[in-house]
Amino acid sequence: MGPSTEERKDRTTRWFEELRDEICAAFEALEDALTEEIAETLPIAEALRGVPPGRFERKAWTRGEDGPKQGGPEQGDLDRGGGGVMSIMRGRLFEKVGVNVSTVLGEFSEDFAKQVPGAETDRRFWAGGISLVAHLHSPLVPAVHMNTRHIATTKSWFGGGADLTPMVPDEDDTAAFHAAFRTACDRHDPAYYPRFKKWCDEYFFLEHRGEPRGVGGIFYDYLDSGDWDADFGFTQDVGRALLEAYPKIVARHMAEPWTEEQRRHQLVKRGRYVEFNLLYDRGTVFGLKTGGNVEAILMSLPPAVAWP
Repeated sequence: MGPSTEERKDRTTRWFEELRDEICAAFEALEDALTEEIAETLPIAEALRGVPPGRFERKAWTRGEDGPKQGGPEQGDLDRGGGGVMSIMRGRLFEKVGVNVSTVLGEFSEDFAKQVPGAETDRRFWAGGISLVAHLHSPLVPAVHMNTRHIATTKSWFGGGADLTPMVPDEDDTAAFHAAFRTACDRHDPAYYPRFKKWCDEYFFLEHRGEPRGVGGIFYDYLDSGDWDADFGFTQDVGRALLEAYPKIVARHMAEPWTEEQRRHQLVKRGRYVEFNLLYDRGTVFGLKTGGNVEAILMSLPPAVAWP
């Protein structure tokens, strides 16, 4: 029979918060590892001089009857619409990284409900998830995105994934990233990795430019195998795979100097990132269509970009 609907919501919500805490701790440890001595060897040494290691700052928001508002959840807010917590860090290593968790509920608009499984006859929904995007000062360290979510209408499913966007491609980084997610997939179903890798390659593609956003990873949606615990376990392993792979990639390159040409290329590549998120990203559309916090929804956008 499996856990009840309320148990499922509680377990996924707690997991997304636990994963958020683990990721934030790992990223703050990387900030500590970029010592002042290392910072002095980098092209932005002058700008970093005297800057302490970055720390995440958290801001809670609630989605009440009148839409999103700032501040912590108040009595009854979770019944009216839920909310979330943004965790943003700007530091010596991470130019901008956000790790957001949210739990929202309400009713889809009539038009949007037609696009969501299980909402055609009952527009009520519940959605919880975690979303991470990291942009670093160094163009030698790839940007990364990861999100996992659980959505319930009259049906319920998991979705998410992770992908890597290098500014300066590195075959070892790409191989390590994919290996971590292949391991996570194979632990549950050998068919998952090839299927979800292909889905990622097709999804994170800028059609108007005819090019991929990065070197891929995995992407999945509408995962409902009939075994809720197994699907939740897979979703947890996706988050663990990110923790296994990405900090090692960052540590491998964070002390390497770069050129102005590489930095310029990084900013142009970030422009592609902006284009994808504003034109194609499902999470952006879902957040805006369900009255989410705009600042949290657009957290993924980099702090500085350029177009040629």
